[in-house]
Amino acid sequence: MKTLLALVLAGVSTFALADGVKEAANPPVVEQYDYSTNLDIAKVISLSTIPNVCEVVPATMTYEDHQSQRHTIEYRAMGDGCKQG
Repeated sequence: MKTLLALVLAGVSTFALADGVKEAANPPVVEQYDYSTNLDIAKVISLSTIPNVCEVVPATMTYEDHQSQRHTIEYRAMGDGCKQG
């Protein structure tokens, strides 16, 4: 029984490794955002860090849509260094 469990776990880990290699071989295309872009965001995966500068900087967001497709968009954001107070 332990041997069967070990074989199943080895098979599953091989598929997981192959999926990771596939993702590395096909990196996501970075789309450029503008105000006319229709976004279908079901889940935000990651947001880039906005630097502490007082100027417009590039930022990225990776998200999943409602069909579980992953997207990465690049947009412009104001840096966090302009706060007065």
